[in-house]
Amino acid sequence: MPVWVVLLGIYLLTRVWGWIVFSLVARQQGTNPWVDGPMDYGRFIGIWDADWYRQIAATGYPQQLPTDPDGHVRQNPWAFYPLFPLAARALMRVTGLGFVPAGAAISVACGAVTAVLLYGFFRACRRDGRPAGLTASARTIDVGPALATALVLLNPIAPILQVPYAESMSLMFLVSVLWALTARRWGICAVLLVPTCLSRPVGVPLGAALGLWWLVGWIRAARRARAEASSSAGRTPGRAALRALRQTRAELALALFACACALIWPGIAWAVIGRPDAYTATETAWRGEHLLPVQPWFQQARVFFGDAGWLALALLLLGAWALLGSRAVRRSLPGAVRMWLGCYGVYLLVFLFPQSSTFRLLLPTFPLAAPLVEVSRSRGYRVLLLVGAGLGQLLWVGWLWHWKELPSGGDFPP
Repeated sequence: MPVWVVLLGIYLLTRVWGWIVFSLVARQQGTNPWVDGPMDYGRFIGIWDADWYRQIAATGYPQQLPTDPDGHVRQNPWAFYPLFPLAARALMRVTGLGFVPAGAAISVACGAVTAVLLYGFFRACRRDGRPAGLTASARTIDVGPALATALVLLNPIAPILQVPYAESMSLMFLVSVLWALTARRWGICAVLLVPTCLSRPVGVPLGAALGLWWLVGWIRAARRARAEASSSAGRTPGRAALRALRQTRAELALALFACACALIWPGIAWAVIGRPDAYTATETAWRGEHLLPVQPWFQQARVFFGDAGWLALALLLLGAWALLGSRAVRRSLPGAVRMWLGCYGVYLLVFLFPQSSTFRLLLPTFPLAAPLVEVSRSRGYRVLLLVGAGLGQLLWVGWLWHWKELPSGGDFPP
């Protein structure tokens, strides 16, 4: 039995557990905006943002932004990237399926591919881009990467991989990009950047990570060239810098291309709507006010912790910094992947309004599963880690996916 079959078996078991969790919570669902009372599995996974994706798959994107009487942009489909709903529309037309089964089928299929890719990625992180060994015998499976893969597939928000949301598709492309980057396959990485940046809004942190990674590589190359220049007649520091630039031109081109890909969807919204802020105005509609970078974190910290909010936020930032600089992370993940984690964290800090959906937005930090697994080789620790992650799904689905109206109306979104 080859390794990839084992990985798909792990994926199947985790999705069965996700089905059990959704089914158990769905039976407890009371009156909600979608139906009056409990739901079955199929209906339960088709709520929340699935309604937006359903609308896009059925009617596409509006030609004008909806506004309230004061001229403020209302919530609308332009906040949702097009690759997943358009793929669902294509499958619906070919098969005659409704949106929920079509969208869920795409998510489950993308998740299956992701399960195989995750193992290859984690193995590449440990073996510096060597072949993943996916067709080798299962007896040769690399335990560490396999456990890290299982942890990603079992994490508390992993049920999102089987609902009609874009997360499963986006994760598939993101894992592919980071694996190609780790293996230094620039062409493959460039090709994958386009669908990655059209599935979920990860283009900005990707462009930043690739840009900083190039800059670090260029500085190192320039130092080496300058050292050689100092021992060679006729060479100047300026020529050394140009030589370093030539040596790192592929990385620079990739970073610039990633930045361009990040602008594709906002550019399309601008072209269709006719206003340059069509996408950003839509995104801020969910908050009801213009976004001030970083400020929402201070605002929410004060809401939850009062005058000590700034201290809680400072401890959070220091903890994140310590985590990325920890020995476990440095040993388990190459520099480019650590750069991605850092840039994605900064991206969330600058642009995110922290709320209940923040947990779902942490899915792109999946590489941290590797150092979590490697913290200890103890079998008890690793079993406890996986079991705890799986039980965490009950908390995420039961607390956030399950609708329970707040006294002020509405509910916290998952």
